Amino acid sequence: MSTGLLAVASEVSLWPLAVLLISVAFVVVLISVVRAHAFLALILAAILAGLMAEQLPGAKARVPRPDSPVVSPDGRPLRNHWVQAVELTSIEFGRTAGSIAIVVGLATIISMCLMESGAADKVVRRFLAFFGEKNAGVALLLSTYVLSVPIFFDTMFMLMVPLARALRLRTGKDYLLYVMAVCCGGVITHSMTVPHPGPLAMVENLKIDVGISILAGIAVGLFPLAVGWFVCKWINSRMELPMRETPGTTLAELRSIVDKPESELPSFLWSITPVILPIALISLSSFMVIGKGNDAFVKFFGGRTSFDAVFTVIEFIGNKSIALLIGTLLSMFVLARQKGYSVARICELIGPPLETSGTIILITSAGGAFGLMLRNAGVGEAIQAAARGHALSMIWLSYLVAVIIRVAQGSATVAMLTTSAMMYPIISGVSGLPYDPIYIFLAIGFGGFACSWMNDSGFWVVSKLGGLTEIETLKTWTVLLTVNSVVGVIATWLLSLLFPFPMGRPGP
Repeated sequence: MSTGLLAVASEVSLWPLAVLLISVAFVVVLISVVRAHAFLALILAAILAGLMAEQLPGAKARVPRPDSPVVSPDGRPLRNHWVQAVELTSIEFGRTAGSIAIVVGLATIISMCLMESGAADKVVRRFLAFFGEKNAGVALLLSTYVLSVPIFFDTMFMLMVPLARALRLRTGKDYLLYVMAVCCGGVITHSMTVPHPGPLAMVENLKIDVGISILAGIAVGLFPLAVGWFVCKWINSRMELPMRETPGTTLAELRSIVDKPESELPSFLWSITPVILPIALISLSSFMVIGKGNDAFVKFFGGRTSFDAVFTVIEFIGNKSIALLIGTLLSMFVLARQKGYSVARICELIGPPLETSGTIILITSAGGAFGLMLRNAGVGEAIQAAARGHALSMIWLSYLVAVIIRVAQGSATVAMLTTSAMMYPIISGVSGLPYDPIYIFLAIGFGGFACSWMNDSGFWVVSKLGGLTEIETLKTWTVLLTVNSVVGVIATWLLSLLFPFPMGRPGP
């Protein structure tokens, strides 16, 4: 062991790194070998991390965390380390659930209404009309990129694959290109933009502005989107994929999608508004926050008094929960207007998607508890200590940690949750971070979807619903996501060098 490493070990215990490795391996074994449910595996791993920790926040915590006390029901600090591990897991689970549950539920309702009303189909058709049938792959790529901002990837893929299959019937070729275009467009925004649970948790953990995160995620995501399109074409040129029978979609249903008249669909404006308006409101609120310290910006609104009045309203409607609620009500209105459904009927349709979102919230919150328990176990400080004295970029460190956790346990959301919870104490402890923390957000997001393989639910969704074998999915889906991930982090790193403070923050 080198003298430098010994010196580091004497300052900060590196045992938390062992906690990290053991607990991640524990999750991998439970999910991949035992086939345990992800919620159960992550909760057990969170408790295990707490049990193995040298100290937890409390009376004799190694690193005092007054914002995260562990107390008994009567308010007294808990002294029993085992009980601390269980109670702190519960606290961190609730903390994560409290930050994402409303948003995930509302996004689920928007998703259902867009599909049921035909609004999503309308958006796709307008893109097809604009680009032409010869460029159907580009149309699918861009329409999926837009629509998947509020819609979970699995749901987005289920929506778009019938259209890809219908296009194959219409054009007679390029089925793999269409499927990969859907994958490329959908996976980037799923990992890079609120209201998806992974980015939402990263925003909370890293203390990043929501609006800025959305704008940055969409803008920087265009780099891997562009490169990914050429990867899709390259994969399609090297493989001939027949259109096989898949569950739930018959040739008659495919033909009905192709032949469905425009009169049965809502207008493009009504179709796109439930997606665009929440994004616009959240972004507007962020711009107001940024501009409130600028005298010229305040003067534009007629002075401080007028600005404060406007700011109060915009800050309220730009809150992520309120913005998504407005989008939800609009999507319900579009559905009611198009199909003539009553509120009672729409609420009947909402039930099953909300049940699905409940599972998502449970798994996501368990992943958050796991990540936060690793933080409470001192993993962040241990990584910081191990990296001390080495010229490691926080961007690349964040990315590599996210990739490792992603490959180990499969879930992009869990990788983002865990890595962001671990990295925040590291970057907050760095004096004079040479770039805006939004780049850490981007690096973790891109790392979160790299190297998808058989322990990732998305792998199986693409394989089973797309009609690909496991080997074909590894050669296509896995390759595409890995290339997109690498391109994304390289773009993030280069932008951090060229524009280290994009929001006008002063340099170090």
